[in-house]
Amino acid sequence: MENQYVIFKLGDEHYGVNIVAVESIIKVQEITKMPHVPSFVEGITNLRGAVIPVIDLRKRFDLPQGEETKDTRIVVVEMGNITAGMVVDAVTEVVHVAAENIEPPSPMVSTVDTAFITGIAKVDRRLIILLDLRKVLTVDERENLQAAIV
Repeated sequence: MENQYVIFKLGDEHYGVNIVAVESIIKVQEITKMPHVPSFVEGITNLRGAVIPVIDLRKRFDLPQGEETKDTRIVVVEMGNITAGMVVDAVTEVVHVAAENIEPPSPMVSTVDTAFITGIAKVDRRLIILLDLRKVLTVDERENLQAAIV
């Protein structure tokens, strides 16, 4: 079986998310800061008339802060009962990955904090970290975020 993945970059690493989970990919637009939200929440933005929270994946993954460039994008996904945008450095491609080219995450790096890592794909001599963006936030974080934007 083969799945399609949207590949994006954070720093020098490539990450992939199943294309089925991606609602849209947009250029970075105006983001309104919100008080009393976690530091990885950049704020909220207007997406076709709907107010959605925007999460900086670099901050969420405790990666060094990067600079916004012309390639920076917001990947819009459904997270349970809310739609959210994830800021990434660049969306690079969409690839087909056969199931036999995906390894489960190593138990050595799997923790509650990394439950959103679903596997490691081997594509053209590259290793791509596969994510379930719906699990990037805990249930409590999603509920608190929803309460903050309503």
